[in-house]
Amino acid sequence: MTAPHQPATNPFRQPRAVWAVAFACVISFMGIGLVDPILPALAGDLHASPSQVSLLFTSYLVVTAVAMLVVGAVASRIGPKRTLVVGLAIIVVFAALAGTSDTVGQIVGFRAGWGLGNALFIATSLAVIVASASGGFAGAIILYETALGLGIAVGPLLGGELGSISWRGPFFGVAVLMAIAMIATLLFVPALPKPERPTSLGAPLRALRHRGLLTMGIMALLYNWGFFTMLGYAPYPMELGAHDLGLVFTGWGLLVAIFSVFVAPRLQARFGTAPVLYVNMAALAVVMVVIAAGVTTPATVVVAVIVSGAFIGINNTLTTQAVMLVSPVERSVASSAYGFVRFIGGGLAPFVAGKLADATDLGVPFYVGGVAFLLAIPVLATGRRLVTAAESGAAEPVGPVLEPVGAAVTADSRPVLVAVGATPEAAEIVDAAAALARDQGSALEVVRIRETVVLEELAIEPEDAEHARAAVREHLDRLARHGVAATGQILTSVGDHAAAGRVLARHAADLRARAVAVGRSAHGPAVQFAEGSFTTALTDAATCPVVLLGAEEELASS
Repeated sequence: MTAPHQPATNPFRQPRAVWAVAFACVISFMGIGLVDPILPALAGDLHASPSQVSLLFTSYLVVTAVAMLVVGAVASRIGPKRTLVVGLAIIVVFAALAGTSDTVGQIVGFRAGWGLGNALFIATSLAVIVASASGGFAGAIILYETALGLGIAVGPLLGGELGSISWRGPFFGVAVLMAIAMIATLLFVPALPKPERPTSLGAPLRALRHRGLLTMGIMALLYNWGFFTMLGYAPYPMELGAHDLGLVFTGWGLLVAIFSVFVAPRLQARFGTAPVLYVNMAALAVVMVVIAAGVTTPATVVVAVIVSGAFIGINNTLTTQAVMLVSPVERSVASSAYGFVRFIGGGLAPFVAGKLADATDLGVPFYVGGVAFLLAIPVLATGRRLVTAAESGAAEPVGPVLEPVGAAVTADSRPVLVAVGATPEAAEIVDAAAALARDQGSALEVVRIRETVVLEELAIEPEDAEHARAAVREHLDRLARHGVAATGQILTSVGDHAAAGRVLARHAADLRARAVAVGRSAHGPAVQFAEGSFTTALTDAATCPVVLLGAEEELASS
């Protein structure tokens, strides 16, 4: 028996549909970074105070927050593609209208409409990329991470360059680029199926009754209060033009992207989610105090803002992951409920900061933002036990859990376990493990790894439970036709690769397994055995040998 050979896939060789949505993601991730460099110019040219200009953030984020309560229900009824196109169309219209405005009030109103389009877009963009990508889920995630990094880093730079010509430039720039993305989406993205069950309109608010989700949501609200206070008001004491502000926030954006994608997962795997967030919130509070104390020294504010990008990147990933770890509801519902709470905090903060600055001085809002970061620590502490239990696999049903598929394997049989994911090479790895089990005279247990992946502030499930069960049954049927005794499991985990590895190691110990087999990573041993990886955690915790399998170790044809 030999599974059909699947060549290694290049994550950047994707259908046009994926590139169309990825391009839109880059523009979307430019987001607020695109607008930040033009805030002082807006205030000067339109004769508005910083507190009036701050309403650009408030209207945008509050509307996004409220819309998050309904976007899941909308997407489940009209389908992902239509939701995506409607969101893009709304962004194009309102970004263009903002560029034609003559008063701050008009821009504030049009930014509210932009926020509605943004909510519809972010609710479906990653899901559409995953559904359309070739080469499996891993390639889609690499592409999405690339779009995220480009958008966050390039947004302020483009905003600064266009803003140095006119403050209207970034608004028209977004409208043109999103129009191109919308046309490409219409032409290249196929119609995608709707979920079998539509999401209830009231599901996100009902989800907030769960203590863990509400606690993590309040923590995120406080974090976003401090974050958007800094983002909305730091440009003013820097006393820079649009071009130089763009360079400053490009440096900030680069750190956000790097620490979000590469550093946060490693810190979380080594120290745990809650301890990293404690230290990070305290560090952000210190940054805010430095800005407040040095508000009359532009160089101090510039350096502090750039450095804060590292802490923002870590927080954006781990706060979302903490929410997903403790949420006993569907991921899409949890994301909507969490988005509502955190965007409310982000929207109200600039408005309150503006009132404080008008009544006192520009340093006070930053002190208040620092206090918000500090208050997030005791709020997180009240839910730390839930987060820690979920990471260790002791919490049900939100921790990593195993679901049997097929007949149970007993410890007396001392099976060989093989762990595979939703990759093109899965069948080859299972067949290679079958050869290993046959050589050792053991039964085989196929464990399908089904993870919720957390990227920045989004969470997505690469496959639903039924698809995972069908994939395991397909492996079992193929093995049975060739006389291989096998059973299956589905291991469901949230974001933390290491937690899934530890759970599988404990399961192997309970079964007194002879070995646990995993496939070789297409990205090489440096990635596969990086700190915080699934394979590293499995190897460290396993009491039996862990075997790496490749295509060359297949079960011979019979």
